[in-house]
Amino acid sequence: MGEEQQNQSGVIPRVKLGTQGLEVSMLGFGCMGLTGIYNYPVPEDVDISIIKQAFDIGITFFDTSDIYGPKSNELLVGKALKQLPRENVQLATEFDIVKSDPATGIAINGISEHVRASVEASLKRLDVDYIDLYYQHRMGELTKLVEEGKIKYIGLSGASPETIRRAHVVHPVSAIKMKWPLWTRDSEDEIIPLCRELGIGIVPYSLLGRGFFGGRTVAETVPGISFLTFHPRFQGENFDRNTKLYLQMEKLDKKYGCTPALLSLAWVLHQGDDVAPIPEGKRRNTRLAVREKLYKSSILKAKEILQFKMMKTGLANKIEEKGVMVESLMATERDAAESVASLERLKMRRKKLTKKLKRKIKDFQKLQALEAELTLEMNST
Repeated sequence: MGEEQQNQSGVIPRVKLGTQGLEVSMLGFGCMGLTGIYNYPVPEDVDISIIKQAFDIGITFFDTSDIYGPKSNELLVGKALKQLPRENVQLATEFDIVKSDPATGIAINGISEHVRASVEASLKRLDVDYIDLYYQHRMGELTKLVEEGKIKYIGLSGASPETIRRAHVVHPVSAIKMKWPLWTRDSEDEIIPLCRELGIGIVPYSLLGRGFFGGRTVAETVPGISFLTFHPRFQGENFDRNTKLYLQMEKLDKKYGCTPALLSLAWVLHQGDDVAPIPEGKRRNTRLAVREKLYKSSILKAKEILQFKMMKTGLANKIEEKGVMVESLMATERDAAESVASLERLKMRRKKLTKKLKRKIKDFQKLQALEAELTLEMNST
């Protein structure tokens, strides 16, 4: 998979994302979980040591965002980068949602002023001169920031096929960040083929299904502190169906002597030389296991690949039969804030409609009273 780079003790192949020159380690590091979104946070020095250990085994592609924490994740990653050679690190960040008034909940602000302000703020928090890959949901000001050297490459996150095509015309897009675990496969229908048509790299996240495929502990119980308690896939019938998928994977795990997490990662790495996944995790032994078994992406034979495809079809049919709208959540389910905000918007909408209905009822009652008065007057005459 291309030339390799060694960081002290680790060797991981390199892949190219897009056609503009961006090259990263085949395996990236998703930093979102370091600041406590999935579970209780750990001391800062521990998080920094985890990032350094990832670099030591050959991972040079680190992904953060100004919405993780919020803001604290970029500050943490920036401190860790001070202990690494900046020229050997590919740093990706993004901005996404902004808080709005209670009536509208949250929204994406893509105006030029906000884009520039967000980039400048991220540069300051990360304490760097430039960002290698910057994701956004809107284009516009990003081209100017590339020309100024504050951004090297542009990416999109959670974008539709139409948005990708339009953005790529304005400025070449180097990478698309998207969910691509075993249980979210809708991107394979349109977005993945489009990326390959346009020569755009793919950066999959949530590879372990928000930790679901990380082991039986997660599959059987979700920590109360975790935003996953709001996640539809961890509730009711969805949870039961996905547990069955996990149990199917366990059979393959025993066959190849690896964990469900490594099997999930192997499946993603098997998808092509234009893919650079960013798994999340804090455990050092998991990172070392990745180094030892990274090349075992070849363990997936034709039979297992077909089985994974059948899993996709089977899940899709069950979801359609039950009428469960799971795949439509896309990027707006990234954290608890978005899930809660969505619920609040629905409550607000219901409240407004209820008030409107009450007003209509009162108006109707007034009309009825007026009609009764007119009827009495007509009868009296």
